[in-house]
Amino acid sequence: MVSDHFDDNLLRRIEDAGLNASAPPQQRWVDGWLVRFSPGKAKRARCVNAVAPGLRSIDDKLAECAAVLAAAGLPLLVRITPFSQPPGLDDELAARGLARIDDTRVMVRPTLADLPMAAVPAGIDEAVADPAAYAGAVGALRGSPAGQIEAHAQRLALSPVPYAGVVWRRAGAVVACGQFAREGSLVGLYDVFTAPAARGAGLATALCTRLLSRARAEGASAAYLQVDAENAPARAVYHRLGFADGYAYHYRCADPAAA
Repeated sequence: MVSDHFDDNLLRRIEDAGLNASAPPQQRWVDGWLVRFSPGKAKRARCVNAVAPGLRSIDDKLAECAAVLAAAGLPLLVRITPFSQPPGLDDELAARGLARIDDTRVMVRPTLADLPMAAVPAGIDEAVADPAAYAGAVGALRGSPAGQIEAHAQRLALSPVPYAGVVWRRAGAVVACGQFAREGSLVGLYDVFTAPAARGAGLATALCTRLLSRARAEGASAAYLQVDAENAPARAVYHRLGFADGYAYHYRCADPAAA
């Protein structure tokens, strides 16, 4: 799915920016396909991205990609976007029995010029966190195991696109956190999370607005984010912030439980 409301060139730039922002140190190319094998939680950092058609057969490349992922203790996971190559890859994988999972929307705010300024809510202490501190904060909120937190911190620290992470605390406890990765005029919001007990008070909206304002001050003029298609509360927040669906992606895998 690609929206008719946005320029195709902008959406392709956003796809490139998202790939750059999620780049782990563990990756290699297989005939036009980018294989990422980070042990972290984020699927986009432990999957196959079919960027170019290449010359070899789909079956040959799938076998090599599966071997690379298996060597890292990971299952075969292929990310399918409107830009995946070769054309028809999704149908080819479905015919081979790979299940479709994790329908995701890439939402876009084409301009930040009309974005209002956002103050830190009363009673909230704001801190800019380094990669290790941010991964620890969001990992604790999610209940992530130590290995995933460590992999997340490593990916943030070594990212080719620098991240800026913000953590909000109330009475010393983390209530919300979020970060952005800016590449030129594009900024992506990542890992926005509100503690369950603090939800419904507008913290996510205020925090995202504050992150986007910081990015705008650094030169960003358009924004994107990635969100589960079934996460209605988060999508409602992003719609109120002026985001709209740009395109969709999903994954194909042999074993959804393992993925």
